[in-house]
Amino acid sequence: MAMPTLILASASPRRKQLLALTGWDFEVHPVTANETPLADEPPETFVRRMSETKAQLAAAQLAVTALIIASDTTVVLDGQILNKPADAAEAAEMLTRLRARTHEVLTAITLLNTATQKQHTEVVVSRVPMRNYSDAQLTTYVVTGDPLDKAGAYAIQHPNFQPVERERFVDCFANVMGLPLCHLLRQLRQMGIDSVTDLPTACQKFIAYQCSVYPSILNG
Repeated sequence: MAMPTLILASASPRRKQLLALTGWDFEVHPVTANETPLADEPPETFVRRMSETKAQLAAAQLAVTALIIASDTTVVLDGQILNKPADAAEAAEMLTRLRARTHEVLTAITLLNTATQKQHTEVVVSRVPMRNYSDAQLTTYVVTGDPLDKAGAYAIQHPNFQPVERERFVDCFANVMGLPLCHLLRQLRQMGIDSVTDLPTACQKFIAYQCSVYPSILNG
């Protein structure tokens, strides 16, 4: 099929960087949604709802036919959603709770075709083992301000803080960054759309991580 106009409904620079690895041309159309979980809303339901809400908001604002890619990511510890911290104190609290423990990162990806209004959402889960970083390392990271715009108050790819025990991490790394590329590619291949690049190789090079799960993801 002909390549449709691709719209990334996100302001995240990380998602933009990841999507660019595919070699596709795309436009960025950020949307703003209320990211407050509903009372007793399960984490998977929450990320699915937010991703679909972002896709629908983008569709309502666009005047062109397009394939919208929307996404939402959250961190879950002991069944509790840890979204973006409100301030440095909350960021430090989150990182203290996560330290030396394994939590889950959930990312929902929604594809919405504005021509047909057909929509498909997939929720991807990665288990993330955090290292036993020191209080000083935690504090140094928090004062950079980097945690404030990230679910769970950390970036898995941060070169100095390096919060994750990489030797124990075995799931999709890009998922924790906010856009599980191989899951997205698998969905798009079902529509007859393939990446321009060797996406698994490009992704691993970009994040400096040797991924063992991409064959099983792409083969679905």
